[in-house]
Amino acid sequence: MYGKKQSELLDGTIFCSSVHGGLRLQKQKTLASRVSYDGIGLHSGRPVHMELAPAPPGSGILFARADLPDVPPVAATAAHVTATVRATTIGAGALKFFTIEHLMSALHVHGIDNCRVMLDAEEPPVADGSARAFFELITRAGSIEQDAVRQETVIDRIYRVDNGGHFIMALPYDGLRVSFTSLNEHPLIGVQYYDIKVSPSAYEREIAPARTIAYEKEIAALRAHGLGLGGSLETVIVYNDEGWMNPLNFPNELVRHKILDVIGDIRLAGMVRGHIIAVASGHALNTALAKEIAGERDQA
Repeated sequence: MYGKKQSELLDGTIFCSSVHGGLRLQKQKTLASRVSYDGIGLHSGRPVHMELAPAPPGSGILFARADLPDVPPVAATAAHVTATVRATTIGAGALKFFTIEHLMSALHVHGIDNCRVMLDAEEPPVADGSARAFFELITRAGSIEQDAVRQETVIDRIYRVDNGGHFIMALPYDGLRVSFTSLNEHPLIGVQYYDIKVSPSAYEREIAPARTIAYEKEIAALRAHGLGLGGSLETVIVYNDEGWMNPLNFPNELVRHKILDVIGDIRLAGMVRGHIIAVASGHALNTALAKEIAGERDQA
């Protein structure tokens, strides 16, 4: 079930432990300059202008509506997650923002603590369905250290959240590492596994170009529910029973994109330092883990 409060060792032993977020004497970082990007939303299909701007120390990642300047922004934290159907949605008060995970993933790997994300719609642009455009945008903006100490979320025990045969867990690790096993019944995909020690260079090369994937037979149902309206062969990899409808960036692009999503979703618990291991996890499990980690950190 979601939110399992016990901890489990790799050999199956159960134990309980107190935990707190650790401090490392690093400086917080924000963007060195403003940058912008125009596109359409993956699910809304609506045009959107996005601007990433520097933010003061301690701000965190804030999502705001440029066309609603009097409405307070929404902090990208686990506590503000409101939905996880095909994307991660955050909301507070009158505002909500969905499909934030690709941008959050790129911000996480770049080590950006504080940033103001200005949008004139509810959803960031999809670009090509990956995080590559966002990673390059942040690279172009550059980053600067701020006069404040970063409080990392240091995983110092084992967290685990289960849902049937699917699970995600976090273990102590000196750095950020993600190991993911995806399970897909379609013979074209099957079981895929990938493991990466996350660094900006490794992420840029191995994870950022991995795009969102959809099964052709599911598209009509998604659109009937108001999802995937901005999807096309330019923004999503599509497969059917005959094969792939557009070229892949990697033979195992699906599992790499799953890792991209994990990195974005887990950023909702802060700047995480640990090893994330997942089997067939999606946004619901990812954000449930982020909530559990962030909840214990807040209580420390």
